Amino acid sequence: MSSVVHSKHGIPIRLTDERWAHIIEEHGELSGLRENVLQTITDPERIVSGKVDELLAYQKLAEGKWLVVVYREFRDDGFIITSFMTRRLRALIRRKQVWP
Repeated sequence: MSSVVHSKHGIPIRLTDERWAHIIEEHGELSGLRENVLQTITDPERIVSGKVDELLAYQKLAEGKWLVVVYREFRDDGFIITSFMTRRLRALIRRKQVWP
């Protein structure tokens, strides 16, 4: 079953079960955090640009830990590519800010 949330740009963003399985296979620490991943799309602290047309939404998960969700938006649709946790906030701040 897919989950769909809306980005800050009003675009529906999908998270499929297949993609979620891939995320937790690669990043097991996110295992119980599916709702946090979806919330990061709808209510991020900031959105920055990725390398090739993707967006990175992030929000603070715990002291010194940030949840990053990488996704793509098109005119009427979008999807989550991956998600991970990082302590390297500086690497995100250096990217071009898209929102707010």
